[in-house]
Order: sequence, then C-alpha cells, then structure tokens
Amino acid sequence: METELKREHEIMKICLLAGKIMLESGAETYRVEDTMIRIAAAFGLHNSHSYMTPTGIIFSVEEPKHMTRLIRIASRTTNLYKIDRVNSISRSIHLGELTVTEAYRALQEAERQKPNYPLWLMICMSAVVSGCFLIMFNGTWHDIFPAALAGGLGYMCSVYLERVIPVRFFAEFSGALVIGITAVGLVKSGLGRELDIMIISAVMPLVPGLLITNAIRDLMAGHLISGLSKGAEAFITSFAIGAGIAFMLTFY
Repeated sequence: METELKREHEIMKICLLAGKIMLESGAETYRVEDTMIRIAAAFGLHNSHSYMTPTGIIFSVEEPKHMTRLIRIASRTTNLYKIDRVNSISRSIHLGELTVTEAYRALQEAERQKPNYPLWLMICMSAVVSGCFLIMFNGTWHDIFPAALAGGLGYMCSVYLERVIPVRFFAEFSGALVIGITAVGLVKSGLGRELDIMIISAVMPLVPGLLITNAIRDLMAGHLISGLSKGAEAFITSFAIGAGIAFMLTFY
C-alpha cells in the first residue's frame, strides 16, 4: 500500500510539473487540463480531475487514495517550444516509452530549457516586425527604418524593466512611452513622416495577441474563469500601451 501511495504521489508530481510548464509558457487552459489527465491515465490513474486558473493549478486523484495538490503560477510568458516539448513527452508516456522516473526527469529538463533565441535577436526581430507592419499599414518606405528603431527600443525597454520591476503594466507603459518619444523625435528631426502609422506599427510587438486568442478559446471551451482572467490581463496590457502613447502625445 505504501508503494502504491508513493507511486501515486510521483505521478501527481509529473502531472503538476507538466501543467506548470505549459501554463507558464502560454498554453490554453483546456490543453493543459487534457494533457495532465492523459498523463495520469497513461500511468494508471484514471479517476483524476484538474482545475486551473492563470495563477494556479489544482489536481486531484481518487484512487488508490484521494489526494489533492495545489501549485502556484507566478509568471507567464510565451514559449511554444516548451509546450511542444511537454506534448512530446506526454505522447511518449501514452505510448509506454517512459517510466515514471524518466518522465519526471524529462519534464525537469524541459523546465530548465533556456529560451531558444537570445534577447538581442528578439529585440532585432521586434524591430523587423515593426518595419513590416508599417508597410502592411500602407506606410511609406521612408518610415520603415524609423518605425523599426522605435519598435526595437520600445521592446527592449519593456523587457528590461519587467526584469527589474516585475509589474507588467509598468513595463508595457514604459515601452509604449519610449516608442512614442522615439517616434516623435524622429518626425521632428525629419527622419520620419507619418507619426500615427509609425507608432501603430512600433507598438505591435507589445500587443498581447496570444493572450487575447487564448482568452477567446478558453471562453469558447467553457473555461469561463480562465477566459475572463486572461481577457482582463490582455485588456490591462492594452490599456498600458495606450496610456503610454497618450501620455506622450499630451506633450507633443
């Protein structure tokens, strides 16, 4: 009996770790719950239940002994590689290719995995994306480099400030403010022409597109609390971006 309880505890640790990695990496709520239940069933725990919000996961099993665990989710970002890695491990577990110990080690390795791309490359890509959005929004080719510069500086400011002060609203507000100041400075110096299109293009890397998408998908899947929570977070982030631009324009 003691061996069964120990194994049940280990399986719950695997399920919770898999859910934690996926939720912190930006996965949808229904996908996380389905993955946890499938992992538990693959290891023989068929009567399992999971419930989660963007800030926490509750997981319980009924047999051989009723057990419930709760973990807290402190931070959330976007890392599709980790989501794909957990899905691959889940499939291997379902096919019987991994033992309990091997699965837990594989998930620990996935959790420790560093981002695929260095920060400098992400900043450069944010600049490129800003320039591409400028053309998509019917801007002039003359403004592509000013928009790219404003977008790159704004994204860099947002990332670094979020590391120093872990308040997303302040980071997004500051990033948008830097974008606005840069765009206005470039227009006044004659390097830029269409201020509005430059600003709209430059803030696009800061827009919480994945968060909005996940909020809608969770609501459609019936996860009302998670959907509303993610929607509120997306609204606050969007409000911070708009407030930063509006604050700058009041002095323009």
